[in-house]
Amino acid sequence: MDHPLIDLINQKIREAEEAGAFDNLEGAGKPLPREVDPENALLNRLVRESGAVPEFVSLSRELARLRAELRETGDRTKRRVIMKEMSLMEAKIEVARRAHR
Repeated sequence: MDHPLIDLINQKIREAEEAGAFDNLEGAGKPLPREVDPENALLNRLVRESGAVPEFVSLSRELARLRAELRETGDRTKRRVIMKEMSLMEAKIEVARRAHR
């Protein structure tokens, strides 16, 4: 079953072609860039363009923040809590890296 707007879509495309909207496009006549993961190419591009990062990257940033906090903290109890958080964060990073592969 066709999309209910298929006729309108095709008409708009024809009008754009006739108006020259598709002439001299960047990359015209060149092969498409190779994709490492063609099935998820669109999703990967949207994620990349939106500035999103893999989970292990954001977790690594959080680990760096914890390390800085640890360096600045002299309280032994607080240091112990931070070190536990760091240990848990390192485990999460490893799991996220494996999932990303």
